[in-house]
Amino acid sequence: MKMTVFGTGYLGATHAACMAELGHDVLGVDVDARKVEMLNAGTVPFYEPGLEEILARGLREGRLRFTTDPSEAVRHATVHFIGVGTPQRKGSYRADTRYVEAVVDTLTGLVEAGVGPGTATGDGDGPVGTLDGASDGAPDGAVGADGTGPVHLVLGKSTVPVGTAHALRERARDALEICWNPEFLREGKAVEDTMHPDRIVLGTDRPGGRAERVAREVYAQPLAEGTPLLVTDLPTAELVKVSANAFLATKISFINAVSEVCEAADADVTQLAAAIGLDERIGPKFLGAGLGFGGGCLPKDIRAFMARAGELGADQALTFLREVDAINMRRREKMVQLCRKACGGSVLGHNITVLGAAFKPESDDVRDSPALNVAGALSLAGAQVTVYDPQAMDNAWQLFPTLGYAAGVEEALAGAEVVVLATEWREFRRLDPAWALRCVRGEATGGDGAAGAAPGGGQGAAPGAAAGGTWDAPVMLDGRNCLDAEAWTAAGWEYQALGRGRTAKTRTPAPARHAAH
Repeated sequence: MKMTVFGTGYLGATHAACMAELGHDVLGVDVDARKVEMLNAGTVPFYEPGLEEILARGLREGRLRFTTDPSEAVRHATVHFIGVGTPQRKGSYRADTRYVEAVVDTLTGLVEAGVGPGTATGDGDGPVGTLDGASDGAPDGAVGADGTGPVHLVLGKSTVPVGTAHALRERARDALEICWNPEFLREGKAVEDTMHPDRIVLGTDRPGGRAERVAREVYAQPLAEGTPLLVTDLPTAELVKVSANAFLATKISFINAVSEVCEAADADVTQLAAAIGLDERIGPKFLGAGLGFGGGCLPKDIRAFMARAGELGADQALTFLREVDAINMRRREKMVQLCRKACGGSVLGHNITVLGAAFKPESDDVRDSPALNVAGALSLAGAQVTVYDPQAMDNAWQLFPTLGYAAGVEEALAGAEVVVLATEWREFRRLDPAWALRCVRGEATGGDGAAGAAPGGGQGAAPGAAAGGTWDAPVMLDGRNCLDAEAWTAAGWEYQALGRGRTAKTRTPAPARHAAH
Protein backbone atom coordinates (compact mmCIF):
# COMPACT_ATOMS: atom_id res chain seq x y z
CA MET A 1 0.00 0.00 0.00
CA LYS A 2 1.16 3.54 -0.71
CA MET A 3 1.23 5.74 2.37
CA THR A 4 2.89 8.81 3.85
CA VAL A 5 4.21 9.49 7.34
CA PHE A 6 4.35 13.09 8.55
CA GLY A 7 7.11 13.65 11.09
CA THR A 8 10.47 11.89 11.18
CA GLY A 9 11.37 11.92 14.85
CA TYR A 10 11.52 8.87 17.12
CA LEU A 11 7.95 7.93 16.23
CA GLY A 12 7.67 9.00 12.60
CA ALA A 13 10.99 7.73 11.27
CA THR A 14 10.54 4.40 13.02
CA HIS A 15 7.01 3.99 11.72
CA ALA A 16 8.01 4.92 8.16
CA ALA A 17 10.94 2.49 8.08
CA CYS A 18 8.94 -0.32 9.66
CA MET A 19 6.04 0.15 7.25
CA ALA A 20 8.51 -0.14 4.37
CA GLU A 21 9.94 -3.26 6.01
CA LEU A 22 6.41 -4.70 5.99
CA GLY A 23 6.33 -4.17 2.22
CA HIS A 24 4.50 -0.87 1.89
CA ASP A 25 5.51 2.06 -0.36
CA VAL A 26 6.26 4.85 2.10
CA LEU A 27 7.02 8.55 1.74
CA GLY A 28 8.19 10.33 4.90
CA VAL A 29 7.54 14.06 5.21
CA ASP A 30 9.24 16.61 7.45
CA VAL A 31 9.86 20.36 7.44
CA ASP A 32 13.44 19.79 8.60
CA ALA A 33 15.50 19.61 5.39
CA ARG A 34 18.62 18.45 7.23
CA LYS A 35 16.78 15.53 8.79
CA VAL A 36 15.24 14.57 5.44
CA GLU A 37 18.66 14.68 3.79
CA MET A 38 20.13 12.46 6.49
CA LEU A 39 17.34 9.90 6.24
CA ASN A 40 17.55 9.77 2.44
CA ALA A 41 21.27 9.10 2.88
CA GLY A 42 20.51 6.20 5.22
CA THR A 43 21.49 7.95 8.45
CA VAL A 44 19.13 7.91 11.42
CA PRO A 45 19.36 11.28 13.26
CA PHE A 46 18.98 9.57 16.65
CA TYR A 47 19.94 6.27 18.26
CA GLU A 48 17.45 3.43 18.00
CA PRO A 49 18.72 -0.17 17.85
CA GLY A 50 17.92 -1.91 14.56
CA LEU A 51 16.44 1.14 12.85
CA GLU A 52 19.37 2.03 10.62
CA GLU A 53 19.39 -1.47 9.10
CA ILE A 54 15.74 -1.45 8.06
CA LEU A 55 16.00 2.19 6.92
CA ALA A 56 18.86 1.24 4.60
CA ARG A 57 16.96 -1.76 3.29
CA GLY A 58 13.84 0.29 2.57
CA LEU A 59 15.85 2.93 0.70
CA ARG A 60 17.85 0.35 -1.22
CA GLU A 61 14.78 -1.59 -2.33
CA GLY A 62 12.89 1.56 -3.34
CA ARG A 63 10.06 1.28 -0.83
CA LEU A 64 11.07 4.27 1.27
CA ARG A 65 12.08 7.88 0.70
CA PHE A 66 11.70 11.24 2.40
CA THR A 67 10.71 14.74 1.31
CA THR A 68 10.04 18.23 2.63
CA ASP A 69 7.25 18.78 0.06
CA PRO A 70 3.77 17.98 1.43
CA SER A 71 2.22 18.28 -2.03
CA GLU A 72 4.38 15.35 -3.09
CA ALA A 73 2.82 13.39 -0.24
CA VAL A 74 -0.71 14.13 -1.42
CA ARG A 75 0.26 13.04 -4.92
CA HIS A 76 1.90 9.89 -3.57
CA ALA A 77 -0.93 8.40 -1.50
CA THR A 78 -4.30 8.86 0.14
CA VAL A 79 -3.35 7.19 3.42
CA HIS A 80 -1.44 9.51 5.75
CA PHE A 81 0.01 8.80 9.20
CA ILE A 82 0.76 11.67 11.59
CA GLY A 83 3.74 11.11 13.88
CA VAL A 84 4.78 14.63 14.86
CA GLY A 85 5.57 15.76 18.39
CA THR A 86 3.09 17.04 20.96
CA PRO A 87 5.37 18.62 23.58
CA GLN A 88 4.27 20.24 26.81
CA ARG A 89 3.30 23.88 26.37
CA LYS A 90 5.66 26.36 27.98
CA GLY A 91 4.28 27.58 31.28
CA SER A 92 1.46 25.05 31.21
CA TYR A 93 0.70 21.37 31.73
CA ARG A 94 -1.25 21.26 28.47
CA ALA A 95 -0.01 19.44 25.38
CA ASP A 96 0.96 21.57 22.39
CA THR A 97 -0.91 20.13 19.40
CA ARG A 98 0.09 22.84 16.91
CA TYR A 99 2.25 20.46 14.85
CA VAL A 100 -0.58 17.95 14.47
CA GLU A 101 -2.92 20.76 13.51
CA ALA A 102 -0.39 22.07 10.98
CA VAL A 103 -0.28 18.69 9.21
CA VAL A 104 -4.06 18.51 8.99
CA ASP A 105 -4.31 22.12 7.81
CA THR A 106 -1.65 21.50 5.15
CA LEU A 107 -3.31 18.34 3.86
CA THR A 108 -6.73 20.01 3.87
CA GLY A 109 -5.46 23.00 1.91
CA LEU A 110 -3.75 20.84 -0.70
CA VAL A 111 -6.73 18.56 -1.20
CA GLU A 112 -9.16 21.48 -1.43
CA ALA A 113 -6.82 23.18 -3.93
CA GLY A 114 -7.03 20.17 -6.20
CA VAL A 115 -3.54 18.81 -5.61
CA GLY A 116 -2.90 15.10 -5.88
CA PRO A 117 -4.77 11.98 -6.87
CA GLY A 118 -7.56 12.52 -4.37
CA THR A 119 -9.34 15.00 -6.65
CA ALA A 120 -9.05 13.03 -9.88
CA THR A 121 -12.34 12.30 -11.55
CA GLY A 122 -13.33 8.73 -12.12
CA ASP A 123 -16.10 6.22 -11.91
CA GLY A 124 -16.57 6.54 -8.17
CA ASP A 125 -15.39 3.00 -7.45
CA GLY A 126 -13.17 4.23 -4.64
CA PRO A 127 -9.43 3.91 -4.08
CA VAL A 128 -7.74 1.65 -6.57
CA GLY A 129 -6.69 -1.45 -4.74
CA THR A 130 -6.37 0.09 -1.31
CA LEU A 131 -8.59 -2.75 -0.25
CA ASP A 132 -9.20 -4.76 -3.41
CA GLY A 133 -5.84 -5.86 -4.72
CA ALA A 134 -3.66 -3.16 -6.27
CA SER A 135 -2.75 -1.62 -2.90
CA ASP A 136 -1.36 1.65 -4.22
CA GLY A 137 -3.41 3.95 -2.02
CA ALA A 138 -4.46 6.10 -4.98
CA PRO A 139 -8.13 6.75 -5.73
CA ASP A 140 -10.23 6.48 -8.84
CA GLY A 141 -12.90 8.76 -7.46
CA ALA A 142 -13.45 11.44 -4.87
CA VAL A 143 -15.09 9.26 -2.23
CA GLY A 144 -13.97 6.51 0.09
CA ALA A 145 -14.09 2.82 -0.70
CA ASP A 146 -17.61 2.53 0.75
CA GLY A 147 -18.88 5.22 -1.63
CA THR A 148 -19.03 7.92 1.04
CA GLY A 149 -16.63 10.20 2.85
CA PRO A 150 -13.32 11.77 1.86
CA VAL A 151 -10.72 9.96 -0.20
CA HIS A 152 -7.79 10.99 1.97
CA LEU A 153 -7.54 9.06 5.23
CA VAL A 154 -5.49 10.39 8.16
CA LEU A 155 -4.37 8.01 10.89
CA GLY A 156 -3.04 9.94 13.85
CA LYS A 157 -0.32 8.25 15.87
CA SER A 158 0.83 11.20 17.98
CA THR A 159 -0.22 11.26 21.63
CA VAL A 160 -2.92 13.93 21.93
CA PRO A 161 -5.46 15.14 24.51
CA VAL A 162 -8.87 13.51 24.25
CA GLY A 163 -11.08 15.49 21.89
CA THR A 164 -8.27 16.41 19.50
CA ALA A 165 -9.46 14.12 16.71
CA HIS A 166 -12.95 15.62 16.75
CA ALA A 167 -11.44 19.11 16.62
CA LEU A 168 -9.22 18.08 13.71
CA ARG A 169 -12.22 16.69 11.88
CA GLU A 170 -13.80 20.14 12.04
CA ARG A 171 -10.60 21.72 10.69
CA ALA A 172 -10.46 19.21 7.84
CA ARG A 173 -14.04 19.86 6.81
CA ASP A 174 -14.83 17.31 4.06
CA ALA A 175 -11.29 16.98 2.75
CA LEU A 176 -10.02 14.28 5.12
CA GLU A 177 -11.31 11.37 7.16
CA ILE A 178 -9.73 11.52 10.61
CA CYS A 179 -9.11 8.43 12.71
CA TRP A 180 -6.68 7.65 15.53
CA ASN A 181 -4.16 4.83 15.71
CA PRO A 182 -2.06 5.56 18.84
CA GLU A 183 1.53 4.35 19.11
CA PHE A 184 2.81 2.22 21.98
CA LEU A 185 6.54 2.34 21.31
CA ARG A 186 9.30 2.00 23.86
CA GLU A 187 12.44 3.90 22.95
CA GLY A 188 15.21 1.35 22.60
CA LYS A 189 12.71 -1.26 21.41
CA ALA A 190 10.75 0.83 18.93
CA VAL A 191 11.43 -1.38 15.91
CA GLU A 192 10.32 -4.51 17.75
CA ASP A 193 7.23 -2.74 19.10
CA THR A 194 6.23 -1.56 15.61
CA MET A 195 6.86 -4.84 13.83
CA HIS A 196 5.41 -7.01 16.61
CA PRO A 197 3.00 -4.86 18.66
CA ASP A 198 1.11 -6.31 21.61
CA ARG A 199 -2.06 -4.57 20.43
CA ILE A 200 -3.30 -2.27 17.67
CA VAL A 201 -5.92 0.34 18.56
CA LEU A 202 -7.99 2.17 15.96
CA GLY A 203 -10.40 4.98 16.78
CA THR A 204 -12.94 5.79 14.08
CA ASP A 205 -16.43 7.21 13.69
CA ARG A 206 -17.13 4.58 11.04
CA PRO A 207 -16.54 1.10 12.50
CA GLY A 208 -16.32 -1.47 9.75
CA GLY A 209 -15.61 1.27 7.21
CA ARG A 210 -12.61 2.21 5.15
CA ALA A 211 -10.36 3.10 8.09
CA GLU A 212 -10.70 -0.35 9.60
CA ARG A 213 -10.12 -2.07 6.28
CA VAL A 214 -7.03 0.04 5.62
CA ALA A 215 -5.72 -0.71 9.11
CA ARG A 216 -6.18 -4.43 8.54
CA GLU A 217 -4.15 -4.22 5.34
CA VAL A 218 -1.46 -1.97 6.80
CA TYR A 219 -0.98 -4.27 9.78
CA ALA A 220 -1.67 -7.55 7.98
CA GLN A 221 1.55 -9.19 9.17
CA PRO A 222 1.19 -8.37 12.89
CA LEU A 223 -2.48 -9.37 12.74
CA ALA A 224 -1.51 -12.68 11.15
CA GLU A 225 0.90 -13.22 14.06
CA GLY A 226 -1.98 -12.88 16.50
CA THR A 227 -1.80 -9.21 17.49
CA PRO A 228 -5.32 -8.10 18.49
CA LEU A 229 -6.99 -5.16 16.72
CA LEU A 230 -9.28 -3.12 18.95
CA VAL A 231 -11.64 -0.84 17.02
CA THR A 232 -13.28 1.86 19.10
CA ASP A 233 -14.48 5.46 18.93
CA LEU A 234 -12.14 8.43 18.63
CA PRO A 235 -12.16 9.65 22.26
CA THR A 236 -11.52 6.17 23.62
CA ALA A 237 -8.59 5.60 21.27
CA GLU A 238 -7.06 8.91 22.34
CA LEU A 239 -7.49 8.02 26.01
CA VAL A 240 -5.95 4.55 25.67
CA LYS A 241 -2.42 5.87 25.19
CA VAL A 242 -2.42 8.51 27.92
CA SER A 243 -4.15 6.13 30.32
CA ALA A 244 -1.52 3.46 29.71
CA ASN A 245 1.29 5.95 30.30
CA ALA A 246 -0.39 7.31 33.43
CA PHE A 247 -0.74 3.79 34.81
CA LEU A 248 2.93 2.97 34.16
CA ALA A 249 4.03 6.25 35.73
CA THR A 250 1.85 5.53 38.75
CA LYS A 251 3.37 2.08 39.20
CA ILE A 252 6.90 3.50 39.04
CA SER A 253 6.11 6.27 41.52
CA PHE A 254 4.36 3.80 43.82
CA ILE A 255 7.48 1.69 44.23
CA ASN A 256 9.58 4.83 44.61
CA ALA A 257 7.25 6.08 47.35
CA VAL A 258 7.63 2.72 49.07
CA SER A 259 11.39 3.06 48.67
CA GLU A 260 11.22 6.26 50.75
CA VAL A 261 9.62 4.22 53.53
CA CYS A 262 12.27 1.52 53.08
CA GLU A 263 14.99 4.12 53.56
CA ALA A 264 13.34 5.31 56.77
CA ALA A 265 12.75 1.77 58.07
CA ASP A 266 16.12 0.32 57.01
CA ALA A 267 14.39 -2.10 54.63
CA ASP A 268 15.38 -3.21 51.12
CA VAL A 269 13.04 -2.07 48.34
CA THR A 270 14.57 -4.46 45.80
CA GLN A 271 13.60 -7.49 47.88
CA LEU A 272 10.20 -5.97 48.59
CA ALA A 273 9.59 -5.37 44.87
CA ALA A 274 10.61 -8.93 44.04
CA ALA A 275 8.15 -10.24 46.60
CA ILE A 276 5.13 -8.21 45.54
CA GLY A 277 6.00 -8.71 41.87
CA LEU A 278 5.36 -12.44 42.28
CA ASP A 279 1.70 -11.62 42.81
CA GLU A 280 0.22 -12.23 39.35
CA ARG A 281 -2.20 -9.36 39.91
CA ILE A 282 0.77 -6.99 40.20
CA GLY A 283 3.62 -8.48 38.15
CA PRO A 284 7.31 -7.56 38.29
CA LYS A 285 7.50 -5.00 35.48
CA PHE A 286 7.94 -1.31 36.31
CA LEU A 287 8.82 -2.10 39.93
CA GLY A 288 12.44 -1.00 39.64
CA ALA A 289 12.89 1.62 42.34
CA GLY A 290 15.44 4.30 41.62
CA LEU A 291 15.73 7.70 39.99
CA GLY A 292 12.30 7.47 38.40
CA PHE A 293 11.05 8.07 34.89
CA GLY A 294 11.85 10.72 32.31
CA GLY A 295 11.89 11.12 28.55
CA GLY A 296 9.54 12.78 26.13
CA CYS A 297 6.42 10.77 27.00
CA LEU A 298 5.54 9.84 30.58
CA PRO A 299 6.26 13.18 32.32
CA LYS A 300 4.50 15.39 29.79
CA ASP A 301 1.69 12.89 29.17
CA ILE A 302 0.58 12.67 32.79
CA ARG A 303 0.65 16.46 33.06
CA ALA A 304 -1.35 16.90 29.87
CA PHE A 305 -3.80 14.24 31.08
CA MET A 306 -4.39 16.20 34.29
CA ALA A 307 -4.82 19.44 32.38
CA ARG A 308 -7.32 17.94 29.96
CA ALA A 309 -9.34 16.34 32.74
CA GLY A 310 -9.67 19.77 34.33
CA GLU A 311 -10.78 21.32 31.04
CA LEU A 312 -13.48 18.66 30.75
CA GLY A 313 -14.77 19.37 34.26
CA ALA A 314 -13.32 16.20 35.82
CA ASP A 315 -11.13 18.30 38.09
CA GLN A 316 -10.75 15.75 40.88
CA ALA A 317 -10.36 12.64 38.75
CA LEU A 318 -6.62 12.75 38.22
CA THR A 319 -5.33 14.82 41.12
CA PHE A 320 -3.34 11.77 42.30
CA LEU A 321 -1.13 12.22 39.25
CA ARG A 322 0.26 15.40 40.83
CA GLU A 323 1.68 13.22 43.60
CA VAL A 324 2.93 10.71 41.03
CA ASP A 325 4.83 13.56 39.39
CA ALA A 326 6.06 14.93 42.73
CA ILE A 327 7.36 11.54 43.91
CA ASN A 328 9.20 11.16 40.63
CA MET A 329 10.95 14.51 40.98
CA ARG A 330 11.80 13.85 44.66
CA ARG A 331 13.95 10.87 43.66
CA ARG A 332 16.25 13.19 41.74
CA GLU A 333 16.49 15.53 44.70
CA LYS A 334 17.24 12.56 46.96
CA MET A 335 20.22 11.58 44.81
CA VAL A 336 21.63 15.10 45.04
CA GLN A 337 21.21 14.94 48.83
CA LEU A 338 23.11 11.63 48.96
CA CYS A 339 25.92 13.24 46.99
CA ARG A 340 26.07 16.09 49.50
CA LYS A 341 26.27 13.65 52.42
CA ALA A 342 28.96 11.64 50.68
CA CYS A 343 31.00 14.83 50.28
CA GLY A 344 30.65 15.89 53.91
CA GLY A 345 27.68 18.21 53.53
CA SER A 346 28.58 20.15 50.39
CA VAL A 347 29.52 19.11 46.86
CA LEU A 348 31.32 22.39 46.22
CA GLY A 349 34.59 21.65 44.44
CA HIS A 350 34.27 17.86 44.70
CA ASN A 351 34.69 15.49 41.76
CA ILE A 352 31.49 13.62 40.95
CA THR A 353 31.04 11.29 38.00
CA VAL A 354 27.58 10.63 36.56
CA LEU A 355 27.31 7.45 34.50
CA GLY A 356 24.46 8.01 32.08
CA ALA A 357 22.86 10.95 30.31
CA ALA A 358 19.98 9.39 28.36
CA PHE A 359 16.71 9.00 30.23
CA LYS A 360 16.89 5.23 29.70
CA PRO A 361 19.34 2.70 28.23
CA GLU A 362 19.36 1.92 24.49
CA SER A 363 18.43 5.51 23.67
CA ASP A 364 20.15 8.84 23.10
CA ASP A 365 17.08 10.80 24.23
CA VAL A 366 17.92 13.27 27.00
CA ARG A 367 14.50 14.93 27.26
CA ASP A 368 13.63 15.31 30.95
CA SER A 369 16.43 12.86 31.76
CA PRO A 370 16.83 12.10 35.48
CA ALA A 371 20.55 11.53 34.86
CA LEU A 372 21.14 14.94 33.32
CA ASN A 373 18.84 16.59 35.83
CA VAL A 374 21.00 15.25 38.67
CA ALA A 375 24.22 16.15 36.85
CA GLY A 376 22.99 19.68 36.23
CA ALA A 377 21.87 20.16 39.82
CA LEU A 378 25.24 18.99 41.13
CA SER A 379 27.05 21.34 38.77
CA LEU A 380 24.91 24.27 39.87
CA ALA A 381 25.80 23.40 43.47
CA GLY A 382 29.49 23.75 42.62
CA ALA A 383 30.57 20.17 41.98
CA GLN A 384 33.10 19.26 39.31
CA VAL A 385 30.82 16.96 37.29
CA THR A 386 31.93 14.52 34.62
CA VAL A 387 29.33 12.69 32.52
CA TYR A 388 29.66 9.65 30.29
CA ASP A 389 26.96 7.93 28.25
CA PRO A 390 27.49 5.37 25.44
CA GLN A 391 25.09 7.12 23.04
CA ALA A 392 23.76 10.42 24.37
CA MET A 393 26.91 12.55 24.65
CA ASP A 394 26.12 14.91 21.77
CA ASN A 395 22.56 15.52 22.92
CA ALA A 396 23.70 15.98 26.51
CA TRP A 397 26.35 18.51 25.50
CA GLN A 398 23.79 20.52 23.53
CA LEU A 399 21.60 20.71 26.62
CA PHE A 400 24.35 21.16 29.25
CA PRO A 401 27.53 22.40 27.54
CA THR A 402 29.04 23.48 30.87
CA LEU A 403 29.31 19.93 32.24
CA GLY A 404 32.46 17.88 31.84
CA TYR A 405 32.26 14.97 29.41
CA ALA A 406 34.48 11.90 29.17
CA ALA A 407 35.24 9.72 26.15
CA GLY A 408 34.74 6.48 28.07
CA VAL A 409 34.15 4.90 31.46
CA GLU A 410 37.82 4.78 32.41
CA GLU A 411 38.28 8.50 31.77
CA ALA A 412 35.00 9.32 33.52
CA LEU A 413 35.98 7.46 36.69
CA ALA A 414 39.49 8.91 36.99
CA GLY A 415 39.76 10.88 40.23
CA ALA A 416 36.08 10.52 41.14
CA GLU A 417 35.12 10.88 44.79
CA VAL A 418 31.49 9.97 44.16
CA VAL A 419 30.07 8.01 41.23
CA VAL A 420 26.36 8.16 40.42
CA LEU A 421 25.00 5.34 38.26
CA ALA A 422 22.06 7.18 36.73
CA THR A 423 21.19 5.24 33.54
CA GLU A 424 21.32 1.45 33.65
CA TRP A 425 23.23 0.76 30.44
CA ARG A 426 24.49 -2.83 30.21
CA GLU A 427 28.03 -1.45 30.09
CA PHE A 428 27.52 0.06 33.53
CA ARG A 429 25.65 -2.89 35.03
CA ARG A 430 28.56 -5.17 34.06
CA LEU A 431 31.31 -2.98 35.49
CA ASP A 432 33.94 -4.82 37.50
CA PRO A 433 34.12 -2.87 40.79
CA ALA A 434 37.83 -3.70 41.25
CA TRP A 435 38.68 -2.37 37.78
CA ALA A 436 36.49 0.68 38.44
CA LEU A 437 38.42 1.36 41.65
CA ARG A 438 41.70 1.21 39.75
CA CYS A 439 40.25 3.71 37.27
CA VAL A 440 39.45 6.07 40.12
CA ARG A 441 43.03 5.80 41.35
CA GLY A 442 44.55 6.09 37.90
CA GLU A 443 45.84 2.52 38.05
CA ALA A 444 43.72 0.92 35.30
CA THR A 445 45.56 -0.52 32.30
CA GLY A 446 42.74 -0.63 29.78
CA GLY A 447 40.08 -3.27 29.21
CA ASP A 448 36.34 -2.85 28.92
CA GLY A 449 35.62 -2.91 32.64
CA ALA A 450 33.20 -5.83 32.38
CA ALA A 451 32.93 -7.93 35.51
CA GLY A 452 35.25 -10.90 35.24
CA ALA A 453 37.17 -9.34 32.37
CA ALA A 454 39.07 -6.54 34.07
CA PRO A 455 42.82 -6.51 33.49
CA GLY A 456 44.80 -8.13 36.28
CA GLY A 457 41.83 -10.01 37.76
CA GLY A 458 41.58 -10.22 41.54
CA GLN A 459 39.75 -7.76 43.74
CA GLY A 460 41.80 -4.67 42.99
CA ALA A 461 43.79 -2.56 45.40
CA ALA A 462 43.02 -2.66 49.07
CA PRO A 463 40.72 0.04 50.37
CA GLY A 464 42.62 3.23 50.93
CA ALA A 465 42.75 6.77 49.76
CA ALA A 466 41.54 7.52 46.25
CA ALA A 467 43.73 9.48 43.86
CA GLY A 468 44.83 12.53 45.76
CA GLY A 469 44.36 10.85 49.15
CA THR A 470 41.07 12.50 50.14
CA TRP A 471 38.69 9.64 50.99
CA ASP A 472 39.18 6.18 52.46
CA ALA A 473 37.04 4.82 49.61
CA PRO A 474 35.08 6.32 46.74
CA VAL A 475 31.30 6.18 46.95
CA MET A 476 29.10 4.41 44.41
CA LEU A 477 25.54 5.74 44.47
CA ASP A 478 23.44 3.24 42.54
CA GLY A 479 20.51 5.23 41.20
CA ARG A 480 18.98 2.24 39.46
CA ASN A 481 19.49 -0.57 41.98
CA CYS A 482 21.24 -2.63 39.33
CA LEU A 483 24.62 -3.38 40.92
CA ASP A 484 25.77 -6.11 43.32
CA ALA A 485 26.14 -4.30 46.63
CA GLU A 486 28.33 -6.98 48.22
CA ALA A 487 30.73 -7.11 45.27
CA TRP A 488 31.20 -3.35 45.22
CA THR A 489 31.69 -3.17 48.97
CA ALA A 490 34.18 -6.05 48.93
CA ALA A 491 36.17 -4.32 46.20
CA GLY A 492 36.73 -1.27 48.37
CA TRP A 493 33.81 0.98 47.51
CA GLU A 494 31.24 2.51 49.80
CA TYR A 495 28.03 1.41 48.11
CA GLN A 496 24.61 2.99 48.56
CA ALA A 497 21.38 2.77 46.63
CA LEU A 498 18.00 4.46 46.70
CA GLY A 499 15.52 2.56 48.83
CA ARG A 500 17.89 0.11 50.49
CA GLY A 501 17.92 1.69 53.92
CA ARG A 502 21.58 2.65 53.85
CA THR A 503 22.35 6.31 54.46
CA ALA A 504 25.64 7.90 53.48
CA LYS A 505 27.67 8.52 56.58
CA THR A 506 28.55 12.15 57.13
CA ARG A 507 32.26 12.71 56.69
CA THR A 508 34.45 15.52 57.83
CA PRO A 509 34.85 17.64 54.69
CA ALA A 510 38.30 17.40 53.13
CA PRO A 511 39.89 19.87 50.74
CA ALA A 512 38.21 19.39 47.37
CA ARG A 513 40.30 17.89 44.59
CA HIS A 514 40.21 19.37 41.11
CA ALA A 515 41.35 16.40 39.08
CA ALA A 516 41.49 16.98 35.36
CA HIS A 517 38.54 15.48 33.46
